[in-house]
Amino acid sequence: MCPHALIPYKTKNPKTRLSALLSQEEREQFAEAMLEDVLFAVKDANCMPVIVSTELFESELVQITVQDADLNQTLNEILPRAENSVIIIMADLPLADAASIRRAVTTQKDVAIVPGRGGGTNVIYLKEPQKFHVDYYGGSFSKHMAIAEQAGLSVDVIDSFRLHTDIDEEEDLVELLIHGAGKSRAYLEGLGFALATDKGRVGITRKR
Repeated sequence: MCPHALIPYKTKNPKTRLSALLSQEEREQFAEAMLEDVLFAVKDANCMPVIVSTELFESELVQITVQDADLNQTLNEILPRAENSVIIIMADLPLADAASIRRAVTTQKDVAIVPGRGGGTNVIYLKEPQKFHVDYYGGSFSKHMAIAEQAGLSVDVIDSFRLHTDIDEEEDLVELLIHGAGKSRAYLEGLGFALATDKGRVGITRKR
């Protein structure tokens, strides 16, 4: 049985680095579509999703509302009270699938970490969450490796394309349009986005 999956999610004005391509309303709808893709993968892996959100929103799922939007503080209040293993997975991983999630939660090590690009952390699986604390932002992968070492916990660093590909920049949308098969890709295509191959390297274009 897969553990509880904590999914941090920002409802208001997310993905600001895509502002040149998408309006705030479009970015919010796109973020929700990505969340739905992550939820599908989490459920397909037989995990129990728990949304950690900056705002309460309409959903039948368990939600933990971050009143002050401090993700680290909120998660570090949850982890010591966790009775079983926990996986923390970001909401902007629309290529995530059940197989990649199961790879993380079946590790033989105490902790499994999937790094993101630019030194971030996309996924953390904790067999004993009471022994760990998170420190996101500003090169969090290195910080999480150090936290595990200081706690005497063994770490499995997982190389996973599907969990490594978070969506923040324009070029990230290329990967989604090529490899995606869920609601977030369909949402982009519904807005008129398509792959552009006329300049050598694959990019994106939007039909107005």
